[in-house]
Amino acid sequence: MSDNNYLYSAVADDPILGLTAAELAEKIHSRELTSVAVTEAFLQRIADADDDVHAFLHVGAEEALAAARAVDEALDKGEAPASALAGVPLALKDVFTTTDAPTTCGSKMLEGYLSPYDATVTKKLREAGIPILGKTNMDEFAMGSSTENSAFGATKNPWDLQRTPGGSGGGSAAALAAAMAPLAIGTDTGGSIRQPAALTNTVGVKPTYGTVSRYGLVACASSLDQGGPTARTVLDTALLHEIIAGHDDNDSTSTNQPIADVVAGARKGAQGDLTGVKIGVVKQFDRDGYQDGVLESFHKAVEDLKAAGAQITEVDCPNFDHALSAYYLILPCEVSSNLARFDGMRYGNRASDDGKHSAEQVMAATRAEGFGDEVKRRIMIGTYALSVGYYDAYYIQAQRIRTLIQQDFDRAFEQVDVLISPTTPTTAFQLGEKVDDPLSMYMFDLCTLPLNLAGMCGMSVPSQRASDTGLPTGLQIMAPRHGDDRLYRVGAAYEKVRGDVN
Repeated sequence: MSDNNYLYSAVADDPILGLTAAELAEKIHSRELTSVAVTEAFLQRIADADDDVHAFLHVGAEEALAAARAVDEALDKGEAPASALAGVPLALKDVFTTTDAPTTCGSKMLEGYLSPYDATVTKKLREAGIPILGKTNMDEFAMGSSTENSAFGATKNPWDLQRTPGGSGGGSAAALAAAMAPLAIGTDTGGSIRQPAALTNTVGVKPTYGTVSRYGLVACASSLDQGGPTARTVLDTALLHEIIAGHDDNDSTSTNQPIADVVAGARKGAQGDLTGVKIGVVKQFDRDGYQDGVLESFHKAVEDLKAAGAQITEVDCPNFDHALSAYYLILPCEVSSNLARFDGMRYGNRASDDGKHSAEQVMAATRAEGFGDEVKRRIMIGTYALSVGYYDAYYIQAQRIRTLIQQDFDRAFEQVDVLISPTTPTTAFQLGEKVDDPLSMYMFDLCTLPLNLAGMCGMSVPSQRASDTGLPTGLQIMAPRHGDDRLYRVGAAYEKVRGDVN
């Protein structure tokens, strides 16, 4: 299925499915189309395709159509659209709380759980007039790189249903790639927006840490998690980014700094001119050990950026070599702390609640039954690393490496405007291929996770398909904190000059 006929047959059946989010918004706001008609088209596509792809854990057809009708009624009264994307439906990763749909985080621990409040991102989407089609599948509590760790079954890559769409946000990426949604929201802890985007020929952005509220985002690793937009084009992603970004008093990690004008960056880049822009190629991510087709695609992208007028130079970030080790100490430590709340006592599922077991026994049984293998693995690693006698030797050392990685980025951005690399070392791998090899799975995020350790921003934009597999690849663009507009300028310019990747 490497020619992606799965997607294009759908578009041929209903042209609405092939329009970009910006095009859909324009037609809805001009009343050429109604939001209800657009939402119905995508709901029908979900009904037709999701048995094959399994991108969604919950579909809220009634709620989505009610939101769409509200948009249409306001526009028919002559009211201005609530946002640039008002009326355009969206798929939401099932890690953001919603009052009208379950929030499960892909875990049996929260099966059927209905939150009493909306996440800030959810609230912003509703206020912007964006109908939420449903909640998308994910690796349990965002721990994984393939969406195979979901307690509710794996999601499949629409480009090849035998392969992974990436993770942890594979459901959102697959929904876009299979034309089941024109917009989606994901979260990125170590690459969980960018990596699935690369494997599914979509655009995914990890915003600067703190610029999109984490309130109501169920935490995996609090210092690393960041919600972000994903779509099929750079402009669509920018328009969605603009809606969800901004300071939130409910989030203690939310920044008060002005949000970069990402839409202006995308529109400027769409001219295809990068004259005067300095781009650094990260030495550590352009070397042996990567799939030949991925490197070939990356080198072609470098030439395309040069053709757009960019100045290309190699940049050395030596501490990136230690990023994987540092990340997989810091993340499990935060996981161990964050997931302690899931104990069967306060909310969520409870096991052995028959009056014959002590509270401690109920907690142990609940966690044994409710958590999957990968979650248990990370909790145990984190608990060990935080224990007396090991805290200084492991956790503190990892935090020191994190500081060195941040310094590598800072030095690099004194020389260049953005950095680039392949998004992933290979194209999408077969389902089941890495399930029994956690280290191999962890290494798949080698290119993306340094950015999370540094709190900076990054984008994956579709690159040329790999010549050896015919599958999608991604170009990763990295920018300094609060330089999100740079991502969109370079990403849009590359999108303009690279040619068709479909």
